[in-house]
Amino acid sequence: MKQAKSLPGIARFDAAQLKLLLPVIIPVVLLSLVPLLQGIYFGFTDYQLGSPPAFNGLDNYRYMLQDHYFWRSFQVGFIWTVTVTGAQLVLGLLLAVLLNTRVRFSGLYSLLILVPWAMPPVIRGVVWRQMFDPDTGAVNFALSALGIIQAPVNWLTSYQFAIPAVIVAGIWGELPKTAVFLYAGLQTIPKDFYESAQLDGAGAWTRFRHITLPLLKPVLAVVLSLNFIWNFNSFGLVWVLTQGGPGGLTRLPMLAAYEEAFRYGFVGYAAAIGNVMVIFIIAALYFYLRIQFREQVDVGGAG
Repeated sequence: MKQAKSLPGIARFDAAQLKLLLPVIIPVVLLSLVPLLQGIYFGFTDYQLGSPPAFNGLDNYRYMLQDHYFWRSFQVGFIWTVTVTGAQLVLGLLLAVLLNTRVRFSGLYSLLILVPWAMPPVIRGVVWRQMFDPDTGAVNFALSALGIIQAPVNWLTSYQFAIPAVIVAGIWGELPKTAVFLYAGLQTIPKDFYESAQLDGAGAWTRFRHITLPLLKPVLAVVLSLNFIWNFNSFGLVWVLTQGGPGGLTRLPMLAAYEEAFRYGFVGYAAAIGNVMVIFIIAALYFYLRIQFREQVDVGGAG
């Protein structure tokens, strides 16, 4: 009887909580869930700008299987994502370890590495476009001063250097975020572990390998997953730098979807590309996190 009497009170309590959460839930539903469902639906239509959508089943996906430009953009996107994500993780971990070490002016270094993160992707693109300028850019000036190049290089229109150039810009832009996340993870590792290992004669590399990496592994998994998603969905930076050129060489999947929708008017096909991107990201993260979970279970079982 007491439980029965308490149920209405619990229901009223939950309803009150729900009312408090509505200002958060409603924008999420309207700005995230509804566009997601709408995009999924458009992927199965022949929707073009200026005409109402009509259901066409799997026609967009059948065409996608034969679309050389789509597969080329997917290949470029995979190269971009793996390279940028891997470099960000390695360099971000190095920066985080250096910041976690008591070095002179560490506070100033922490402030400086946040500068790229504070810039919107479009502004980063403008900055790097100026730096890569063949006539007045700082990159050509520095490489010429060092004797590495003899003549100016047009980095963003060169078939040889366009991809490396945008990769460098991509690494620079998101590196601070990775470093800050990993630095926060390093702060959670007890200092006693390092002191005990040092007393036992363990060197810096041994401490890093057997203490830092194992204890930081959950944070590394989260950072790697988030960076993979963000980098695969990159748009603003590469659009400002190259607009997918030269000759589609830097045309990432998100740029391909944008062009199909807003340059050519094929909204349904662009939505289908977006759906495939979501499926690819979910599948990649599923297999990666499954491997991570298995390793944690094996370690726990061995312990």
